[in-house]
Amino acid sequence: MTLAEKAYDALRHDIIRGELAPGRPLRLSDLSERYDMGFSPLREALNRLHAERLVTAESLRGFRVAPLSLDELHDAVNVRIKIECDALRASIELGDDNWAAGIVSALYALNLQVGRTGPDADIWTLEARHYAFHRALLAACNSPWTLEFFERLYAATERYRIPTLLAATQPSGRDVQAEHGALAQATLDRDAETATALLEAHYRKTASYLTNVFGANEPDGLAATG
Repeated sequence: MTLAEKAYDALRHDIIRGELAPGRPLRLSDLSERYDMGFSPLREALNRLHAERLVTAESLRGFRVAPLSLDELHDAVNVRIKIECDALRASIELGDDNWAAGIVSALYALNLQVGRTGPDADIWTLEARHYAFHRALLAACNSPWTLEFFERLYAATERYRIPTLLAATQPSGRDVQAEHGALAQATLDRDAETATALLEAHYRKTASYLTNVFGANEPDGLAATG
C-alpha cells in the first residue's frame, strides 16, 4: 500500500465516522501532524476524496470535509435504490452456490454482532458486518462499476447512520434484523420482485428515520434543506 493509499484510507475512515466533522477545514499542516505523513500523499488523498464527494475544495481556501444535508441523504438513498436493485436482480440471476453461502454467512455474522449488547459491544464490528451483508447480496452482479458505485454510495449514507448509531437515543420502531432476514430469504429464493421491493423498503425506512432524527436534533454541519 502506498503512502497516498494509507492517507486516503485514514482520512476516509475519519470522515465517515465523524471524527473529522462536517465543514471542518482540512489544512495540510494539521493533517500532516495528525497522520504523521507528508503533504504530497495527503494532497493526493484529498483530491481522491474530493472526487468521491466526501471533501469539498474552494479556490484559495483549500479543502473541507463535505457538509451533511438532508437533500444529499435522500439523493444518495434514491440512487442506491436504483443501482442496488438492478445489481440484486443480476445477482439473483447469475449467483451460484458460493454466492448464496456468502449471504447466509454474512447474515449469521451480522446477527451474532447485533446480539452483543452492553459496554463490550463493538459498533465498528457491527457496521463492518452490516456492510458485508449488503455487499454479499450484490456480489454476483458481474459488474465492477456497479460495485464501485455501491461502495461510494454506502460511504455517503454511512456518514448519516454512524452518528445515529453512536447516539442511539431514539428508538427506530423497527426490527431491522427481521428486515435483513426477509431480504436474504427472498434473495435466496430467487424471488427478484420481492427481494428488490424489500430492499427499497429497507432503505426508505432508514432514510425516513434519519430524516426524523436529524430534523429533531439539527446536528452541526447538517443543513435541513428541501
